[in-house]
Amino acid sequence: MLAKSNLLFTVIIVNHNGGNYPAGAIQSLAAQTCRDFEVIFVDNASRDGSALHLETDGMPSFTLLLEDENHGFARGNNLAARQAKGDWLVLLNPDAAAHPDWLEKIAEAIERFPSTRMFASTQYAMESPGLLDGAGDAYLIFGIPWRGGVCRPRSELPGIGECFSPCGAGAVYHRDTFLSHNGFDERFFCFCEDVDLGFRMRLAGENCIFLPDAIIEHAGGALSGRQSDFSHYHGARNRLWTYFKNMPWPIMLVTLPGHVAISIYLLIRHKMTRQGDATWRGMRDGLTGIGAIRRDKSYGPPKRKVSLWKIARAMAWNPFAMSKHEVHVTPLRDQAER
Repeated sequence: MLAKSNLLFTVIIVNHNGGNYPAGAIQSLAAQTCRDFEVIFVDNASRDGSALHLETDGMPSFTLLLEDENHGFARGNNLAARQAKGDWLVLLNPDAAAHPDWLEKIAEAIERFPSTRMFASTQYAMESPGLLDGAGDAYLIFGIPWRGGVCRPRSELPGIGECFSPCGAGAVYHRDTFLSHNGFDERFFCFCEDVDLGFRMRLAGENCIFLPDAIIEHAGGALSGRQSDFSHYHGARNRLWTYFKNMPWPIMLVTLPGHVAISIYLLIRHKMTRQGDATWRGMRDGLTGIGAIRRDKSYGPPKRKVSLWKIARAMAWNPFAMSKHEVHVTPLRDQAER
């Protein structure tokens, strides 16, 4: 266990060729009403100068890590987490901007739910007023994750409740708990690494609480491209790895036919667009890599500490909700406010 620090939060931004977006993210942090934080900005070998000349005068503490290679989202956050002085890690995408009371609302939730070790922020679509960008990550029991509520009307924003895991664009993790699980699986590079970590933490007995009042504005897909070959390849590959690495065997035996059927459907649908080849390559590499992923226990699932029923009920069971990107936030059940 790491020694207790004097800081509540370490805010981590991992950037790669973020253009003008990182400046906005930094500006939003400078305006935070809660001042008990540091910022660690990891630049993954950007070539566009987006990490240079950032206005950081309004920061309580700012550290710039200039890397000479692109580590991806997963390793970039892990590097910062190992240097973090805050008791809590708060992730902010470089193409996001936080509302001024974002950290304040998170601090209130930490005090209200002292046994919770991960929280999810509300994400509004930065460039589409009236739309959500996400309300935590959802996970279909057949092994398909999605960002709950993405591109849905803001009127569908739920109240406080439980989601499967936080979206990495605005995720909150207890630092020591994050590190005890070795952080994000660096083999994923990016995409689904947040769902994978959330799955592992759930197997260890943790819950995730969605915070409707902790708000960021996010230009989702602005850097990697929501419909790019890059996102489709990594999404397809990492989706398979998340399912086959973490799903308990009894649930997998029941859900595997559905997983195969939905995967085939997604492949056929993407074949109708130019992303079909990238999806196929991702699925192929995902399948061929499952053996190595399961043998290497560096980021393997912990010994399950909760019932199969508790794991299953944290997931969504309706494929149509997934296809429509609906919010999946359920009322708080087991989380005591003490």
